[in-house]
Amino acid sequence: MPLLVCALRGSSAAPRDAADSVGATWADAPCPVLVVDRHGGLVRLNRAARSLLPDACDGDRLHDIVPAWLSDAHRHVAGEQPDSPHGPSSGVIDERFFDAHPSPSADGDVVWWLVDHTGRRLAERALHSAQERSNALAEVSGRLLSTLNVPRCMEVVADTAAEYLAEAAVLVAPPHGRRHHVTYARRGGGVTQVTRNIDPHGVPGLGEALQGFPPVPARWINPDDIPDWLLPEGFPGTAGSVIVAPLPGHGVPAGALILLRSGTEQSFSDGEEVFARLFAARAGAALSAARLYTEQAAITATLMRELLPPALHRVHGVEYAAAYRPAEDHERVGGDFYDFHPGADPSRESLVVLGDVAGKGLDAAVLTGKIRNTLHALLPLAADHLQVLSLLNGALLTTHHTRFATLVLASVSRRGGRTHLRLTSAGHLPPLVVRNSGEVEEMPTRGTLVGALPTVTARTVGTTLAPGETCLLYTDGITEARGGPLGDEFFGEHRLRRALAECVGMPAEAVVEHVQMLATQWLGTGHHDDMAVLAISAPRTGPLSLVDGKARHPHLRMSG
Repeated sequence: MPLLVCALRGSSAAPRDAADSVGATWADAPCPVLVVDRHGGLVRLNRAARSLLPDACDGDRLHDIVPAWLSDAHRHVAGEQPDSPHGPSSGVIDERFFDAHPSPSADGDVVWWLVDHTGRRLAERALHSAQERSNALAEVSGRLLSTLNVPRCMEVVADTAAEYLAEAAVLVAPPHGRRHHVTYARRGGGVTQVTRNIDPHGVPGLGEALQGFPPVPARWINPDDIPDWLLPEGFPGTAGSVIVAPLPGHGVPAGALILLRSGTEQSFSDGEEVFARLFAARAGAALSAARLYTEQAAITATLMRELLPPALHRVHGVEYAAAYRPAEDHERVGGDFYDFHPGADPSRESLVVLGDVAGKGLDAAVLTGKIRNTLHALLPLAADHLQVLSLLNGALLTTHHTRFATLVLASVSRRGGRTHLRLTSAGHLPPLVVRNSGEVEEMPTRGTLVGALPTVTARTVGTTLAPGETCLLYTDGITEARGGPLGDEFFGEHRLRRALAECVGMPAEAVVEHVQMLATQWLGTGHHDDMAVLAISAPRTGPLSLVDGKARHPHLRMSG
């Protein structure tokens, strides 16, 4: 770093006097030296000072040849006591930055030594700029990753780019056919999003950027070639400097970012162009992540619609109701499931299925989806429960899933004013029937689970529901709900039976709600397995009354 020393002496002393003040070698010092008297008269300059101030001559007034900051500093120093301490002054001379150090003498002359710190100042400025850009990138990254909504992410990219990089920013998304989603942002203004037909090749470098090619240097882009559609509303005048940066994504480009400065703004520097590329890389990653999340969410929602159980209601004079609670409250599906296939007319049987797949979460839900789809394909054979279970068992044995499932099938028909059921369990808990007498009857159907053994066995039983009676299908998530006073006791079948005994004459929906409420209260805040409950009720034809806290039909005879 070159050194600049100015010696200013306030009298018209001879060179020898100057040498006496600053040393015999001052004239050959590598930095300018000026000697100025107390009245601001230039006494002597060394060789370096004459190079810095080529128009200066001995005897000139200091304020006529140097910037005001130095002449003001001299008046301040010369007016004080010669032996009082003086600090350096700083300023610019001929586009170089100097620290001026005064050395007052006893006779009132002042020797000024100027040290050139231009290189240091440039380095400090570059470091400060790099720190600002690093902080900006950190803040930008946080803002970009704050949302996974694609339109919102595009707004944030354009708005942030206009705030930190340019007067205006335009984000052009990949095309959908011939149409592009374009986001405009202007510094201090709002953000606008439109969809329009554009010709990317009408903007220098835009067509290449949308295909993911390396960016075109800003100095190669003629702002006069920018079409009017690219300028945001309210942009001052015409473009004076333009950057077109690709937004790299995960495997495919995420779009292109165009930065604009008007003719009155400073052109983009090389450093700003590099920073713009870094910004574009982070913006592209954020947009790509948002698009990937959106696509996966859409796929998940589509698949979820197929996995969610159907809504149940009254069909052919029979009431159906069900409730399902997955093991994890944030999930919507799991290993328990139910399905309903109504008969084409009242004379045809409706098929009800409730099952439990080993495991929890999405993997178990995928297998429940396969079971439901397979059973739907086997509906023409639904009259033979054992055949249906055998064919389902064969389908599960050929799948890559190693899980098994338990099922209960119920074929429901309505004849002669009564509801007839055929029930078959495949390794599942037996159905329970709530009779009008208050008795809870267990259906004696048994069978082997499906998906584990080469063959399945099952026993089908039939029963009839009188008006007001209900058949309940449930999974072990109900009976094995662990809770109670100490949190370690199963809800158990005896509590379930007691709860059902309180539901005599209730409609199917009320029975389901009552059972689910009691099981949930028993659990408290503890963990639990998937829980599913399904009720099949033969509705009453007349009004209900309450006797001893239980619903009773007025035409039923009461015993005891």
